[in-house]
Amino acid sequence: MRTILIVGGGYAGFYTAWKLQKKLRRDEARVIVVDPRPYMTYQPFLPEVVAGSVEARHAAVSLRRHLTETEIIAGRVTKIDHAHKVVTVRPARGEEYPLPYDIIVVTAGAVTRTLAVPGVAEHAIGMKHVEEAVAIRDRLLTAFDQAAGLAPGPERRKLLTVTFVGGGFSGVEGFGELLGLARALVRRYPELSPDELRFHLVEARGRILPEVTGKPGDWVVRSLEKRGGRVHLNSQLLSAVDGHVVLSTGDEFASELIVWTVGNAANPMVHNHTDLPIDRNGMLVVRPDLRVGTEAAPVPDAWGAGDDAAIPDLAAQRPGVSTVPNAQHAVRQGKLLARNVIATLRGREPRPYVHHSLGVVATLGLGRGIFQFHRLVIKGFPAWLMHRGYHVLAVPTWERRFRVLAVWATAVPFGRDIVSLASVQHPREAFLAGANPAGDVLRS
Repeated sequence: MRTILIVGGGYAGFYTAWKLQKKLRRDEARVIVVDPRPYMTYQPFLPEVVAGSVEARHAAVSLRRHLTETEIIAGRVTKIDHAHKVVTVRPARGEEYPLPYDIIVVTAGAVTRTLAVPGVAEHAIGMKHVEEAVAIRDRLLTAFDQAAGLAPGPERRKLLTVTFVGGGFSGVEGFGELLGLARALVRRYPELSPDELRFHLVEARGRILPEVTGKPGDWVVRSLEKRGGRVHLNSQLLSAVDGHVVLSTGDEFASELIVWTVGNAANPMVHNHTDLPIDRNGMLVVRPDLRVGTEAAPVPDAWGAGDDAAIPDLAAQRPGVSTVPNAQHAVRQGKLLARNVIATLRGREPRPYVHHSLGVVATLGLGRGIFQFHRLVIKGFPAWLMHRGYHVLAVPTWERRFRVLAVWATAVPFGRDIVSLASVQHPREAFLAGANPAGDVLRS
């Protein structure tokens, strides 16, 4: 019985394992998934986690609950030695150890792309994982509580200022959802005024949402600014030291919350610690049929998909174009990869990956969205309904779909939950304060 090792349990890895365990015959192969997190994050729900429209746990799909026929290892692969078909695993606890395999599937995913901007490492937070989305929401709620107890002035103004850096889907959707939450939240604080809210979206290019064409993209900018946000196009973040934001346009302001959503970078393990072929960007070289290698030189028993793989985009009809790293591609690649692995095990030829887009849809806050398919553009509430409908069907397993629908249903009569649980980041603080005779608050 062969061992199929899947490196990473994100979109592509989860769907590969999920389909393999459904399609493999008994004793045909053993499947192992190695990932440091015990769940797959459904990233399209993160903006709604930020806004409190989706519970954080409902945006995470448990690996052990759904990959019941798969062996799960809590840890990370630190090195791939495909020449000897062995990886090095660093478990959550204990020493590193070698793990042999027969077939490897590399779906380690990308990492958040960071730039050497002073102050970003100390003050910014990403929006790639569910923990980050929860922290963004809690920080905004905490800032409101603190600002309500201050007199108008620089400190209060800083607490009510939010900055998103990056105008892709993640940044724009997160910005729109958090702006909607803030404007709804300020009505609960008679001490504060909506005019005190300052929301800034910083984008280095001359447009946001690159997948959306010019006029619809301009409409999104106008929509966000009409609601009180400010979009800085052709602008770069130069510094964020102590929360003081300095832009290349000369604008400066103090911001309590800085969210970094500038895109993805190559996974360091794939880039630096594997003998599999990589391109100049540090991405895994993958054929259209998802086998690692080139058309002339495929690598036996090695497969790749997702954000860490440079997969030719056959639908683009232009040479040298790779599929963009997003959820739609990762899900479909994972499903096809599983079918292709089974096909090769049974002596059949794998199929190439070709994805024809059904359009793009984005949420811009509660009741607001945009959808585009070629020249067809739908804006506002209908597009928002399409966004919710698509993603509640796209999130894996009916169990998760029902949970998300239940939260949305209860929000209709009762509204958003505005409780901040920022204290969970320091769960022993109250205990240590009570145990300390001097009465000092200790962090742990």
